[in-house]
Amino acid sequence: DLDKVRFMINFDMVGRLNSEKTLAINGIGTSNYWDQLITNSNTFNFKLKTTESGIGPSDHTSFYLQDIPSIHFFTGQHEDYHKPSDDVEKINFDGIYSIMCYVTNLIESSSLIDNFKFQETENPQSTPKFNVTLGIMPDYLFDGEGLRIDGVTKGKTAYKHKIFKGDIIIKMGELEIKDIMTYMEGLSVFHSKDQTTITIKRQDEILKIPIVFD
Repeated sequence: DLDKVRFMINFDMVGRLNSEKTLAINGIGTSNYWDQLITNSNTFNFKLKTTESGIGPSDHTSFYLQDIPSIHFFTGQHEDYHKPSDDVEKINFDGIYSIMCYVTNLIESSSLIDNFKFQETENPQSTPKFNVTLGIMPDYLFDGEGLRIDGVTKGKTAYKHKIFKGDIIIKMGELEIKDIMTYMEGLSVFHSKDQTTITIKRQDEILKIPIVFD
C-alpha cells in the first residue's frame, strides 16, 4: 500500500566506496527534509555529491513518479560493471558497512518527522540520442568542470586515439563539455566516420586530439 510508504531509499550501487569516501546521493530534492537529514547524519566523513532530481536511471524513479520521497545512493561506476570480473574480492565491505550505519542514522532521525512531505523536482530533459561513442566510462562522482574519464574500452575510438583514464574532456569540436549531459549532446551531432577534435585536460596540460569516430 503506497499510502503507507514514507520514503524510498535505493542502493544502486554501493560496493566500491573509494579512498576519498565519495558518496553520491541523488534525489534529495524529493522532500524538503532530505538535505538536513543527509547533512546531520553524516558522521562518517563521507564526501557527499548530491543532486536534486527524482528522475534517474534506477529504481527510485518509479517511486518518485508515485509522489514518494526517494533517494538513490551510489559509489560510482567501475570498469567491471556488468562483467564477470565484478567479483567478491573487489567489494569494499567496510565501505558498505559505513554506508549502512550512515543510512541507519538517517532513518532513525527521520522518525522524529511526523509528516514526511513529498515535493516535485526540476528534472533533466530526455537523454539525447546518439549514433557514435568514444568508448569511455564517465566518472559519475566527478564534480569539476568537464567530463572525467573513469575507464577506456580497448579497441574503441578513445583507445585508438590514445585518450586515457583520468583525462578530462573539456571540448568536443567547438562545444564546451561541462558535464555528462553536454557530452551526450556533443555525441548526438556525429555519425560513424565523422572527424572532430577532442580537447582534454591531462593533469596540468591541455591537449587537442583529432579523432575519427568508428
